[in-house]
Amino acid sequence: MSNNTSLDIWFAGAFAAFTVDLLVYPLDTLKTRLQSQHYEQLYKDASGKTKPSLFRGLYQGVGSVILITIPSSGAFFTTYEALKYGISEAVPPNSTIFLPQPAIHAAASGGAELVSCAILTPAEVLKQNAQMLSARGKRTSTSLEVFRHFRKNPSRLWRGYTALAARNLPFTALQFPTFEFLKGYFMQKRKNQKGGDPVDGIAERARVTAMSAAIAGSGAAWITTPIDVVKTRIMLAAGSGDDGPKADPKGKASKFLLEGVQGSRKSGFTVARDILKTEGTRGLFRGALLRACWTSLGSGLYLGCYESGRFYLEKSRSEAREGDHLMQRDWSKVKVGIGSSRSQEVVKKSAWQED
Repeated sequence: MSNNTSLDIWFAGAFAAFTVDLLVYPLDTLKTRLQSQHYEQLYKDASGKTKPSLFRGLYQGVGSVILITIPSSGAFFTTYEALKYGISEAVPPNSTIFLPQPAIHAAASGGAELVSCAILTPAEVLKQNAQMLSARGKRTSTSLEVFRHFRKNPSRLWRGYTALAARNLPFTALQFPTFEFLKGYFMQKRKNQKGGDPVDGIAERARVTAMSAAIAGSGAAWITTPIDVVKTRIMLAAGSGDDGPKADPKGKASKFLLEGVQGSRKSGFTVARDILKTEGTRGLFRGALLRACWTSLGSGLYLGCYESGRFYLEKSRSEAREGDHLMQRDWSKVKVGIGSSRSQEVVKKSAWQED
C-alpha cells in the first residue's frame, strides 16, 4: 500500500461493489425470499411445489443498493486499510506487546464494518422490502415505491442497524483473517513456483485473491446464517408499520409483501427465540447453502476486483513517479566524454600517509 492513496482504495472498493452487485444480486433476492417468515405461503402451492413468482423480479431494489453500496464499500476499505496498517505500526512485531496478525485483521475489519453499516442500513431495508414486492403490475421503481412508505417515519430505515452490524461483525471477523492468511499462503506458494520472483501480474493477483476470498467467504457465510435470518426478519418487519400499504383483498393491487415478525421493534434475541420455537434449528439455517454459494461467488469477485483495481492504481502511480524522477533529474552536472578521466588525476595522500 506504499503507493496507494485513500482515494485509490475508495475507488477500488466502489468499483468492486458495483461489479458484484450487478452480477450476484438475483441470488441475494432468492436468499431474502427463502428467509422470509411466510415463504411457504407466498412461494409454495398446495402440492408443495415452488411457484414461478419466486423467480420473478430478481433485480427489484437493485437501484438503492448500487447507490449506497458504492460509498459504503469505499468507506469500508478505506477504514480497513487505515486501521490495519495503523495497528500494525503501533504494535510492531518486535514490540513487547504481542498482537497476532489475525487479531489485527479482525479488529480492522470490525471497525470498518461499523462505519460501513451506518451508511448501508437504509439501503438494506429498502432493498429487502423491495425484493418482497409482487412482480406483477407495472411500476416505475420498486425502490421508490418502498421509500414512499417510510416518508412518515424515516427513522425506521435505520431500525436494522444493530441486526446488520451483529451479522457483519462476526462475518468479517471470520472472513478477513482467513482471507489474509490464505492470500499470503497462496501468494508465497506462487512465488516459490516462480523461483522467488514476486507475483506482480494484475490478473494473477486477482485470481489468487478471488480464490482466497471465495473459500473464506463461504465458510463465514454458513456459520453466520442464523444471524442473517434474524436480520432479514427485522428489516422486513421495519416496513410493516401502521402506515404501511394495505394489500388489495381482490388481488389487483401491487401487493406490498412486507412480511416479517409481528411488531417491528422486537429484539434480535426475541426474533431468534420465536424462529426456534416455530421453525426449529432448520429455520435459523434457512438459505444457508444458497447464501454460502452466492457469498463465495460474490466475495471472490468483490475482493478480486478490489485487489486488482488497487494494485493497478498502485502500479500506475509507481510508474508515474519513476517517470517524474527521471525527467526532474538535473543532467547539467553530468559530464560525458569531456575532460580527463579519474585515472589521470593525481590522488592526494591522506594526513596519516604523509607522516
